[in-house]
Amino acid sequence: MTEKLLQVDDLAVAYPRKGFRRGPVEILHGVSLDIEPGKTLGVVGESGSGKTTIGRAILGLAPITRGTVTFGGVDITHAGRRKRAELAADLQVVFQDPYSSLNPAMEIGQILAEPLQVQKVGAKESRARVAELLDRVGLPSNAITRVPREFSGGQRQRIAIARALALRPKLIVCDEPVSALDLTTQARVLDLFLEIQQDLGVSYLFISHDLDVIRHISHDVAVLYRGDVVERGEAAVVTTSPQHRYTRRLLLASPLPDPDAQAERRALRGRMAAEERVAAGSGVER
Repeated sequence: MTEKLLQVDDLAVAYPRKGFRRGPVEILHGVSLDIEPGKTLGVVGESGSGKTTIGRAILGLAPITRGTVTFGGVDITHAGRRKRAELAADLQVVFQDPYSSLNPAMEIGQILAEPLQVQKVGAKESRARVAELLDRVGLPSNAITRVPREFSGGQRQRIAIARALALRPKLIVCDEPVSALDLTTQARVLDLFLEIQQDLGVSYLFISHDLDVIRHISHDVAVLYRGDVVERGEAAVVTTSPQHRYTRRLLLASPLPDPDAQAERRALRGRMAAEERVAAGSGVER
């Protein structure tokens, strides 16, 4: 059996309530998932389901109240700042917004070289690595002296991907990395992720609200609903023959290019919603 690169067991995350309400509010209620080396786990759910919180907890950016996170066989659930710095070479992130995730005052060469400098990579090797990274993500060599505002959204996300690859990580947490892009650019960036994985063997935790995106990029899928994993399995199965009603709703929410098929899908969503309201009123679990 293949050893897991990432293992999350019974993960719970809670934040303090705002205002005068007492007690914390739990965002994740006991999530378990795992990722094998060189594979992609897609985490899909609507806004507020807790999917981004999973990524933040793994990265040490969210308060874990229960459960464990094991990376490369090491428990990193409550890893301190020094341990997190050591993990940076193996665990990286690509954020959702390519417009805010890059320092607008820095040249692209500086942005890509920064993580290398933190890890004490020499200047000569750093310059060579930056040139290699630009080529890897399909950007010209003269990008090195330009600043983020000179690039399109898709190009900025390529720069963010290059930065994440700088230290040759084993796992990249991808938090809605294509949701801010148009459909054509989305497809190109997703293909870039796949190409990188095939060439370098990197694993992804790929977070999205779009089941079509998850189907395209993932080997396995975890469907998150209100802080719980309600369905889990191979992407090809879950995204075509979902078993849980919430996953079926997500599938029906995906847009179709055929207007007639889209209208039929919208009508089916309406019927499902009506049936669920009736079931909720009668106390029947569907």
